[in-house]
Amino acid sequence: MVYAPLKEPQPPSPVEPMDFSDLLDPAILQTARQIYRTYFEVHPEEIQRPLGVAIDRSTHRGKLIFTGKPVLLPRECFVPLNQIESELS
Repeated sequence: MVYAPLKEPQPPSPVEPMDFSDLLDPAILQTARQIYRTYFEVHPEEIQRPLGVAIDRSTHRGKLIFTGKPVLLPRECFVPLNQIESELS
């Protein structure tokens, strides 16, 4: 019987935030802004801010994401709120 040495767990390496502006199609950003704006026009009393918007790249239908890391379908992309707000200003 042969025993392999156990590897010590490595601490996760810090990940630098990505700049999504170079990766996202301008039409996707425009759709994300519209979804975000519509939500707050319909629900002005809502206090909780979304993390961003998950959008289908082909149909441009999307949903606001409020909690956790989004699980995306193959045709979807995630637009974080900071990207949406930077486009609004």
